[in-house]
Amino acid sequence: MGFSGAPRLMIVSDLDNTMVDHKDKNYTSLLRFGALWQADYNHDSLLVYSTGRSPALYAELRSEVPLITPGITIMSVGTEIRYGDTMAPDLGWEEELNQGWDRDAIVEEGKKLDLKFQVESEQRPHKVSFYVEKDKAEEVIKTLTEKFKERQLNAKIIYSGGLDLDVLPTGAGKGQALAYLMKKLKAEGRAPGHTLVCGDSGNDAELFTVPDVYGVIVGNAMEELLKWHSEHSGDKSHIYLAKERCAAGILEAMQHFDLQPNVSPRDQARSIGTVGEASQMTASTVAHKVVDYLLLMENWLKGGVDKSDTVFSRLKSSLAPDASYVHAFGIITNPYEEIDTIRELHGVMKEKPFCMWVDRVRVEKMSDTTYLARFDKWEKLGELFSNKLLAILVLWT
Repeated sequence: MGFSGAPRLMIVSDLDNTMVDHKDKNYTSLLRFGALWQADYNHDSLLVYSTGRSPALYAELRSEVPLITPGITIMSVGTEIRYGDTMAPDLGWEEELNQGWDRDAIVEEGKKLDLKFQVESEQRPHKVSFYVEKDKAEEVIKTLTEKFKERQLNAKIIYSGGLDLDVLPTGAGKGQALAYLMKKLKAEGRAPGHTLVCGDSGNDAELFTVPDVYGVIVGNAMEELLKWHSEHSGDKSHIYLAKERCAAGILEAMQHFDLQPNVSPRDQARSIGTVGEASQMTASTVAHKVVDYLLLMENWLKGGVDKSDTVFSRLKSSLAPDASYVHAFGIITNPYEEIDTIRELHGVMKEKPFCMWVDRVRVEKMSDTTYLARFDKWEKLGELFSNKLLAILVLWT
């Protein structure tokens, strides 16, 4: 699950059109959020994706966009909870959903109405999914609801995106899955200090009903969620209507709710100075230096910084002279060598769809003068992804 303590902040976000802006082919806001999370939150907070996608479609998205790795993934509209890099399933949640669930009966009722089933990958153990056009949705939902009531079926209907109709066990859904997760964390003594939920469509509505959360409805939210918000009775002060789209709206909400820090390293006109004294270093500051180092390298290659000895020297000054790269395949190199190789490559990626980012930054204090930073270094040029699993042994004296 990554961080194993009580999270300072837990962010629970839908993916499509919330965290991921499919209209932004450069994924600018997604990269901004990822840089902030890896630099300032990954070491003591918990990122949760809550998506309608199945495991197969989630893996497909991970191969297409620069998503950072979450600690927990809630998939299939809250019917599957998976943990960490291994995607280990929550068997307790599965057992809860099994109670009174008759999947075959749901499929039978769908066939009687001649509904169009979604692709096989989206048919899950606790989810039956159909495509229903918006102008027919109200009638279909009414008919199915009556049939389920007649047969006393343990089932609920969630309609979202103007097309997707999902039938789940009554106790399932994004909101119920989050409530279960928060209860579990509390029982383990790991209740989050703050929780921010983020969504854009109808299947996200339940997230905002979970007690003790902040919520953000991103600026590009669909009519169905905005309608739910306008008709929702009771206190809505914990729900913020963002002006910005997608991940930019999440960052906007972090500022609104004063969740600190809330300014991405990609938005800061910061310089990477010389390495500080050992007494000034923490796991958080080392993580920030890793992110800043990769951002400066990206800017050098894209010509976003001046081609000067002063700027180039900042790449080296972010690391101690005796730092080492420990590659996943065991070879140890000096990062200064990598830096030297790019000196003449200033601006080579200018006006190209190129970006660099880091994922899974983990920092371990080895001694008073030594930190070990493990991370995945990613590069994307157009549709081509490349990845290197790296560890930097960073020494301060």
